[in-house]
Amino acid sequence: MDEDGANAARVDGDTESGADDAGADDTGGPDATDDASMPGVPDPDPQENDVPDDVQKYARFKKMDGAQYDRVNDFLRERTYITAREWAIARLCSDFRTETGVEMTKIGENLPDLVPFMTDTYTPQAVNQARASFEEKVRMAGATFLYGAMCDFFTAEELDDVMYEATEVAKFLLEVEGVDLSVEDELEAEERISSVMREVREASAELRAEDVTEADE
Repeated sequence: MDEDGANAARVDGDTESGADDAGADDTGGPDATDDASMPGVPDPDPQENDVPDDVQKYARFKKMDGAQYDRVNDFLRERTYITAREWAIARLCSDFRTETGVEMTKIGENLPDLVPFMTDTYTPQAVNQARASFEEKVRMAGATFLYGAMCDFFTAEELDDVMYEATEVAKFLLEVEGVDLSVEDELEAEERISSVMREVREASAELRAEDVTEADE
């Protein structure tokens, strides 16, 4: 059963990686042609001036300068269910959200300037697709984890280990993005998560006990 699950996750990752390549080819080509300078005609202004100010000032992922997409993707697939494309776009959707919604067009058009390991521009539709894929995987992973916690599959100590490993991966990704986590913030977050998980275990134990009592009656 475990091997089947692992293989399924790997197939999903391979499929997503292929979609990334296809999406990049579909969206990158036309943009590259449109933005190219005409032979013998100087640009009226440097191309950097066309990049929005907030894009130029965007400081996430600076620690990833020089990183290759495939290596980032492999790292994520070994530790999470998401791809490098989904990770990058999920963060951008969080950072480029306005009162009217996420700035899909800005994210897609400036993707290579925003994230070092993303080399092609994306259409707003491709950005939205990656965003939706990230959300779906988070929901499914959350349901899987919560069931594992509630069904009494893990002991309290084992569940703490699972939470610790998950927290370490999440913290590492945040640090790579450039988020400055203080020791106090880390300890507070870990304590809040542990407290919630203890409540989940207690509530699930009570629920199972009630079911047994009703069955005996």
